[in-house]
Amino acid sequence: YNIMSAVDDALRMPDPKTTLEGTLTLATSHTVLGYFLPHHLQRFEQRHPKVKVKVHEVSREGIEEGLVNGLYDMGVLLTSNAVVEDLALETFFRSQRRLWLPAKHPMIGNVDVTLADVAKEPYIMLTVDEAELTSLKYWSHTPYLPNISLRTSSVEAVRSMVANGQGITILPDAVYRPWSLEGKRIETINLKDNVPTMNIGLGWSRTREHTPVMQVFRDYFQQLFFDQITGK
Repeated sequence: YNIMSAVDDALRMPDPKTTLEGTLTLATSHTVLGYFLPHHLQRFEQRHPKVKVKVHEVSREGIEEGLVNGLYDMGVLLTSNAVVEDLALETFFRSQRRLWLPAKHPMIGNVDVTLADVAKEPYIMLTVDEAELTSLKYWSHTPYLPNISLRTSSVEAVRSMVANGQGITILPDAVYRPWSLEGKRIETINLKDNVPTMNIGLGWSRTREHTPVMQVFRDYFQQLFFDQITGK
């Protein structure tokens, strides 16, 4: 994968004499910036070295308001959380939510785990980027509720708590890492219940015409995630 990515980057290296120039003011959220965006910013800026991307980390409400009011050109955001109708949204990445368990937990290897089973265990609830609100939405379609033992905005705290056997959680693959800071293993399994994905994509004001810089930024993600966008 790394070799193919390097080859792709080399083939797409821009001609410095014809490279687009300009500035893109970009809004994004904590989760997207922490676990998704930096790699893509590096690749984009490598291909378009004369385009300056100014990144602002703000809340979902701040992203939406800033796009509508023209404070930001575009946003890379959790499109699955967006609520403002004045935004055009384009989802290009979907991250499956799975159950996180400590190593050797009895549920590992069980293909029939449901939210009813999860509700019997202490649950570590992540709160950053409206994660708790999103979780409770899909829980609300069942007669169960998570047995929350801790709420935290820190993914690393969730990781450590789960790895140390102090609870379990359901989180997207995008933020999953198999080891805690203490070097303890975290396992994941699928749930039988229909748990929605965490969706990441672009957003912009419906009344905003794309500048050349905005269009080339959108083109980057469309080319990279073509299969996800077209459903292939």
